[in-house]
Amino acid sequence: MISGTAVMVVMAAVVSGILFSGSDVSVGRAEKTDACCWREGVTPAALSELIGIRIPEPATDRRAGHKIGERDDTGVLAFTLPTDDADAYTSRLFRKGTRMVGNLHPQDQDFRPPDGFAHLGLPEPETLVEGLTQGSECPDELTTPEGRHLKTCIDLFAHELGAGVTRIYVKATV
Repeated sequence: MISGTAVMVVMAAVVSGILFSGSDVSVGRAEKTDACCWREGVTPAALSELIGIRIPEPATDRRAGHKIGERDDTGVLAFTLPTDDADAYTSRLFRKGTRMVGNLHPQDQDFRPPDGFAHLGLPEPETLVEGLTQGSECPDELTTPEGRHLKTCIDLFAHELGAGVTRIYVKATV
């Protein structure tokens, strides 16, 4: 017969094994979640069509990512424009009277959402303060020159990089 002490020792070993292996699994799971589920070969043109946002002709450094989620997919799109073009572009996107605002509550520099712009090799716009403006827009009855093409709600960030260049960041649930 097995004594009560032996049963307790075996149960303690099993519980310890589960706890320790669970922590290793959760760390690995977090790393896998960050790298998981990004579609291969997504182009800025294809993603902009899916979101319904036009990329202006003079845009350079065009980047795109499409992450498949359990509930929703996320599209991230970024490109750079001359600052004057970026200002005109964003003003034609939002409803009349809407202004983009600065980042009043920036995230910590180590902020890395699993569906973020780090996948594109860019800093997360939520961590930027200097030269950043942001806004959100949804296509509901939006008739602005750029906004009328929207197919989904977007978060838009404009970050003036200096030397007359602004990076536009777009994040959308698709």
